[in-house]
Amino acid sequence: MGEKLRGEKDYRFIAVEPASCPSFTRGKFAYDFCDTGMVCPLSKMYTLGSGFIPSANHAGGLRYHGMSSTLSQLYHDGLMEATSVEQTSVFEAAQKFARVEGILPAPESSHAIRVAVDEALKCKETGEEKTILFGLTGTGYFDMLAYEKFNDGIMSDYIPTDEELQAGFDGIPKFPGNEF
Repeated sequence: MGEKLRGEKDYRFIAVEPASCPSFTRGKFAYDFCDTGMVCPLSKMYTLGSGFIPSANHAGGLRYHGMSSTLSQLYHDGLMEATSVEQTSVFEAAQKFARVEGILPAPESSHAIRVAVDEALKCKETGEEKTILFGLTGTGYFDMLAYEKFNDGIMSDYIPTDEELQAGFDGIPKFPGNEF
């Protein structure tokens, strides 16, 4: 990102998030509490509101209502893009990755794997050559129950409705300068 900010390179950065907790792709850029208890200081971020609770069927991590302030600012300034993916497609990509690489990825990393695979398939179709880099930040050994649900066919996808998101947005602090 430093090279991009300095104008030396024009890399494409894609933030990948769960469709069940879409802070970037459907959230608001506003000051919000960093915790659900509303004790921590306010931080400017893309948020679903500190009171937003993702669906109980959401497996793995990435349940936080907001995004880091730094990433939020980069996204807001158009220096990176974001996409959301449904968890069944995430676990499908994770299993393929495990079979090929011998590493069972954490669901958090598997979101990036899903989009990296999708980008590689686009390149295969178009013939474009591209270097695709993603972060593998953990293993999925603590997430075996989620993998079991996926393999048993009982994992489902849930995308929050606009009404559910609005309930979270309604809890974002209201003060001059924090309109969204």
